[in-house]
Amino acid sequence: MAQASTMGVELRERAGKGAARATRNSGRVPAVIYGNKKDPVMISLDPVELTQQLKGPGFFSRVFELDAAGEAHRVLARDLQLHPVTDRPMHVDFMRFGPKTRLNIDVDVVFINEEESPGLKGGGVLNIVRHTIELKCSPDHIPESLTIDLTGLEVGDSVHASSLDLPGDVELIITDRDFTIVTIAAPTINIEPEIEEVEGEEGEEGAEGEEGAEGEEGSEGEGKSEEKSD
Repeated sequence: MAQASTMGVELRERAGKGAARATRNSGRVPAVIYGNKKDPVMISLDPVELTQQLKGPGFFSRVFELDAAGEAHRVLARDLQLHPVTDRPMHVDFMRFGPKTRLNIDVDVVFINEEESPGLKGGGVLNIVRHTIELKCSPDHIPESLTIDLTGLEVGDSVHASSLDLPGDVELIITDRDFTIVTIAAPTINIEPEIEEVEGEEGEEGAEGEEGAEGEEGSEGEGKSEEKSD
């Protein structure tokens, strides 16, 4: 389970597009905290601090503790709007949660010990089927990541969902099949086809081409001589 992250926030007095635009013009990022049967709280974030948080893993699966004017809020980021050209953060929605909240969330898969896989050492290819896995759990028990150990895997081996070691409060969303997470595929060998050149055939084609050309020239010459005789 990942530890909660923190960010400094400031309260905003007004909501709406005009107020959000004014917040951005002042150099901050507008955001809102909602949910858990409480009134929304309008806040703003420091763009540099927010960008640093976005660079870290699992922004949408990480619990944040936000202190707005002395009131603490435990939240999850649920929506992020970016500028279409610069990718600059434009607005963030944070969902407030309570002790009984359970939600569906995607968690990153991390692969370790590639150097301990005989299949990969022998030239095999790591074929990742799922980079994230959807889980159902309480926000306070979201795993930071799901780790897959590749030690001992040979070419043709695969790792399935049943191999995951999940905490008691965490459940898979997909339960009707034991889906594949990763396989060790055989290396791909590209064989270039050999092209044989047959000199005799090329020579014959050249001779035929020359004869055809000469024959055409002869016909044209005969036509001209007939015109002169008239």
